[in-house]
Amino acid sequence: MAYTIADLIEHAVDLMPERVALESDGTSRTYSELEQRSNALAHKLRELGVKPGDRVGLYSRNTIESVEAMVAIFKARAVMVNVNYRYVESELEHIFTDSGMSVLIHERQYCERVCNTLPKAPDLRHRIVIDDGTETDLRCAGYSDAIRFEDAIAESPGERDFEERSSDDLYMLYTGGTTGRPKGVVWRQEDIWRVLGGGIDWFNSEPVTDEWKLARDGADGGQLVRFPIPPFIHGGSQWAIFQSLFGGGKAVVYPEFSGSAAWEIVARHGVNVIFITGDAMGRPMIEALAENPDLDLSSVVTVASSAALFSPSVKEQFLDRFPNAIVIDAIGSSETGFGGLGVVAKGAPHTGGPRVKADSETHVLREDGTRIEPGSGEVGVLARTGHIPLRYHNDPEKSAKTFKEFDGVRYSLPGDFAQLEADGTITMLGRGSVSINTGGEKVFPEEVEGALKAHPDVFDTVVVGIADDRWGQRVAAVIATRDGARPTLDELNDVVRKELAGYKCPRSVWFVDEIKRSPAGKPDYRWGASITAERPADEAHAPSGRH
Repeated sequence: MAYTIADLIEHAVDLMPERVALESDGTSRTYSELEQRSNALAHKLRELGVKPGDRVGLYSRNTIESVEAMVAIFKARAVMVNVNYRYVESELEHIFTDSGMSVLIHERQYCERVCNTLPKAPDLRHRIVIDDGTETDLRCAGYSDAIRFEDAIAESPGERDFEERSSDDLYMLYTGGTTGRPKGVVWRQEDIWRVLGGGIDWFNSEPVTDEWKLARDGADGGQLVRFPIPPFIHGGSQWAIFQSLFGGGKAVVYPEFSGSAAWEIVARHGVNVIFITGDAMGRPMIEALAENPDLDLSSVVTVASSAALFSPSVKEQFLDRFPNAIVIDAIGSSETGFGGLGVVAKGAPHTGGPRVKADSETHVLREDGTRIEPGSGEVGVLARTGHIPLRYHNDPEKSAKTFKEFDGVRYSLPGDFAQLEADGTITMLGRGSVSINTGGEKVFPEEVEGALKAHPDVFDTVVVGIADDRWGQRVAAVIATRDGARPTLDELNDVVRKELAGYKCPRSVWFVDEIKRSPAGKPDYRWGASITAERPADEAHAPSGRH
């Protein structure tokens, strides 16, 4: 028995070969077509010298071909390296060399960047190029010619004749986090499946004991249509695809995002489950919907958000528009996988960050590793035990700081602060690396961002700490507004004070045209800090002795 990504997908292929697995605008793949094409690509990887455990890069937007490539990499027992398609050449050099990838599968439009980076990545010997409608030259001077994606499939056998796989086969996810260079989080495939792929029941925390269960459940039930909108460079979106494929679902795949286009896709494909990353996608979607109220969206049963702030005001708008759908706010990270989920209720009290029902392996710890008691009000660090990563790739120092053992129990501590409530739920407060220390009080940017977004003029925001002679740091907000509005700092703080203590109110504000975020929708706090350093605030309150 092997709990691997490839095996679990193959079980669905065997039970539901004629179902449609992937669908885009005018293109689809049945499970049998996905099987044949990914088998052929896996054989091509083997022909290029890829051995079990070797790294293969994937540098692509969300396309059917990128899903086929992911499946092929796992079939070949290689380790996939997700490459952010917004990286500049210095960042590409880091991930190419740090991962040690020997083959790169990439879209044609990125050829120039790849060619410029190859001289600095000696281990990268082969390229497979996905046509994307551009006419960029495929060749890199001084290197062997690239292989076209379709040629690689056409030239290789499509049979499933691979050796037995192991649950110890590796999965690696490169994550940029909120600070620092991208780092690879290394998991056993069984462990990551347990916490992100359905290997543990989401609601009762019971482990799945039969590798065929997800496929059988899918074959016995109706087919769910899922639309994972975030880029596949984001782990949550990858696993939304894998979950769909494990259970015989249909996944809708599109490379570009806009709020209005997303709803047209939902209506066209009859999407049941929409996966987003917080306000970065949710806010433009819900506001675009107001401009096109006649779309038939009756198929939607669930809207699920993870990995970025899903503010209370935006959640309420989704509930107003989809009163019979389930709206979910989930927590997790590259270092923990799934940590818990909350079903959003209309008018429920909130504290800025998500409040979730945690699973049995998620805890809140003090610095010394002791567990915090429910309802104490004490702030601690989120920790997960059980199925957790092995390490960071090539970074033993970072591994030692994140993966710690207390009283014989190994934990993953990604750096998120949280409170354990009296009812056993967990309130997330934010990443400690970007928390603000003002007069000895900790302020977590996400809670202030969530409160600010209740102001009708605030479209998006990041909150950072800036130097203050009296308090050490003060809270500062960088805000993008609607239609050039310029609310005063007092007007903004009138809204914040309805949710948070006065010392958490921004003391300075900078207005910008757009908030910079990662492709997955995560805030760029370094960019926010740079805005505050570049020019004076548009409005600031003078320092005072009150806090």
